[in-house]
Amino acid sequence: MPDGSLSLPARLYLLAWDTSKSEATGAVQVPQLVRAGALTELVRRGLLLDDDGIATPVDMDAHTDDAVLDGLLELVRESRPHRWRTWVTLRSRTTLDAVREQLTAEGYLRARKKRALGLFPTVDHDLGRPAAVEALQEEARQILRGPVPAGQLPDRDAVLVALAAAAGLRTLQPRGEHHEARVEELIESGGQAAPVLRMVLHEVCGALATASVTAGA
Repeated sequence: MPDGSLSLPARLYLLAWDTSKSEATGAVQVPQLVRAGALTELVRRGLLLDDDGIATPVDMDAHTDDAVLDGLLELVRESRPHRWRTWVTLRSRTTLDAVREQLTAEGYLRARKKRALGLFPTVDHDLGRPAAVEALQEEARQILRGPVPAGQLPDRDAVLVALAAAAGLRTLQPRGEHHEARVEELIESGGQAAPVLRMVLHEVCGALATASVTAGA
């Protein structure tokens, strides 16, 4: 998949962009989607494990050299224990802000300063590499719709698309289009190497689906 060097939460954020409007679609769910990606990536790397439904650091001193992931690891270590679904939403905008900062530094986003209500300085972002984002989205759509069997996909791509589809991103599936069976296949494929990853994927995808339904209500 294009831009495979980017972390899972960074690729999920780019998948959420509507390149025709140069803004993130489903903005209410994007912080939770990015957080779900960061949690999943930490599980994939063996830095978070499941302890009876609780997200638990494996090593209090481990780090990834990725500012987004290390920021979340630190937050989990310093907070009281929480279940996976809680971590999908709890202070999720801190992870989103870190992803935006990372993508801006790498040229995928351009920061644009403005003043809210004409008074308060804020920062908006525009896409810096729309063609790369469109290529990422097109391949994600192909994975979601088939025809490649889920078991033949790289597990990282299967996880990416499962999370994005669970959040109901319109950049992948227009309103009225559903792929529940395919998403389940992708979850099973993405977590086939480790039962804990499969369980976490079910948990965070469930949280994303709930956030998507609530936002659309």
